[in-house]
Amino acid sequence: MRTVLFECAHCGAQTSVLAGTIFQDARQPLTQWFRAMWSVTSSKTGTSALSLQQVLGLGSYKTAWSWLHKLRRAMVRPDRDRLHGRVEVDETFLGAPIMRRVGTARSNKVVIGVAVEEEGDGLGRVRMRRLADASTASLRPFVDEAVERGSVVHTDGWMGYDFLERRGYRHEISFLRGHTAAPSELLPRVHRVVSLLKRWLLGTHQGAITPEHLDYYLDEFTFRFNRRRSRSRGKLFYRLVQQAVATPPAPYRSLVRIAAPPKRKM
Repeated sequence: MRTVLFECAHCGAQTSVLAGTIFQDARQPLTQWFRAMWSVTSSKTGTSALSLQQVLGLGSYKTAWSWLHKLRRAMVRPDRDRLHGRVEVDETFLGAPIMRRVGTARSNKVVIGVAVEEEGDGLGRVRMRRLADASTASLRPFVDEAVERGSVVHTDGWMGYDFLERRGYRHEISFLRGHTAAPSELLPRVHRVVSLLKRWLLGTHQGAITPEHLDYYLDEFTFRFNRRRSRSRGKLFYRLVQQAVATPPAPYRSLVRIAAPPKRKM
């Protein structure tokens, strides 16, 4: 790819317009990147690395895999607004046959925190994050980052949420013990979002997600879900481009340092 350089008239230092963005050191032309970004945003369910490789005609599955991970890093604005009003908060396990409140003792269990704004009977914006466990030490920073102080936070009776009122939130509790309703009825929005998340992970990515990379898939799901009402897919494309040029580079080595890319399925 031909690189256009800008040169300082004073000191002669040269820099590329792509420097400091996720496109830095890209070997493929930007038109290919834009095609990839359109493929990611034009589909409501997104795309897998194998599908992207086939659509773009890329010679390497590794290239498609790394591009998608770089784009996922551009799907979250660091200065995004927190959820507010009434917010349901709960934690759940992915890849676990048994739901329990104790950490992640087995490697196939990953706990995630989920926060969902209430909009009447419907769903507002969401926030998600992988947690070390379901303790207060893990839940407190997640809630602080996701929910605006003064909001009503609706949870179940788990003691890990006892910190909420001390942190300036109004805490509403729905106790499961002695209640005839199912957990999904007491916190319906969180359970609906988790169900959609699991369906997306299984449908688009066949569930082949490593725990080390899960946060970035949660970011993609959040990006899509919070823009689900957009009538124009072009606006999603524009937003992703806008955030991509403000996102620091993510070299391939930094991606695989977390975990090696999964092998292509035949």
